[in-house]
Amino acid sequence: MTKERQQIAAMNSITDFETRCRDPKSLSRSYAQVYSQFGEDGYIAEIFSRIGEKTRTFLEIGVENGTQNTTRFLLERGWSGVWIEGDEQKSKEAGEIFQDFIVSGQSKIIQIFVEPDNINQILDSNNAAMIFDYISVDVDQNTSHVWRALDRTARVACIEYNASIPPSVAVEVPYQAGAAWDGTNHFGASLKTLDLIGKTKGMSLVGCDFPGVNAFFVTDGETGDAFRQPYDAMTHYEPPRYSALNHLGHPPAATAKRWSHPRETG
Repeated sequence: MTKERQQIAAMNSITDFETRCRDPKSLSRSYAQVYSQFGEDGYIAEIFSRIGEKTRTFLEIGVENGTQNTTRFLLERGWSGVWIEGDEQKSKEAGEIFQDFIVSGQSKIIQIFVEPDNINQILDSNNAAMIFDYISVDVDQNTSHVWRALDRTARVACIEYNASIPPSVAVEVPYQAGAAWDGTNHFGASLKTLDLIGKTKGMSLVGCDFPGVNAFFVTDGETGDAFRQPYDAMTHYEPPRYSALNHLGHPPAATAKRWSHPRETG
């Protein structure tokens, strides 16, 4: 067993990962990777299997060139929504790869670096909806500040957290306009901080992905008894396992695709 595998096994023991996996209300077993980087496809699908899909609309902030993010699978399954990407070249590539979806009006790509003081104006000027089924925010350094400022609501939110920080501690990096991640563990916000922000938005923390990258929230009116409780950082924290899982299965398609839904027969 490699040193990394030994460390992961130790972390799993410390965080009682196996116990959570045995809980049918936990999201811990829901890892599945179509296009997402850390298995978010599976967690998102599992959440909506429990609360149901409604508008089938999304907003994702930080999508790179669109080929590997948390909403590409939703888009290709028939959802519609808005992508925002700050990098001009990556945004251009996304526009080329997903041109058919853009031309049809199923998706829109906005190229701009978001900040807490411009995100809502950007969405307003692009006639973006006020309510989505799903929202994702992943801008590395200032993720928590952008999510806090965002006035759009969602039934489900996927927000990047800093798993290096203990789940009992509420801290975040100070906001600095234009700040970029320097590759160290000084970025973003702790899970506890996101838990607190979620509460101000009427959302409950229902789980995190296995690699310790993203936290998942569901609006309070729809959690019911469908998820593991209590809905807090101590219950759902996952430590950093960033390199524990490589991409599973065949490589993702480099060009835009579509998925069809078989009709149910009675």
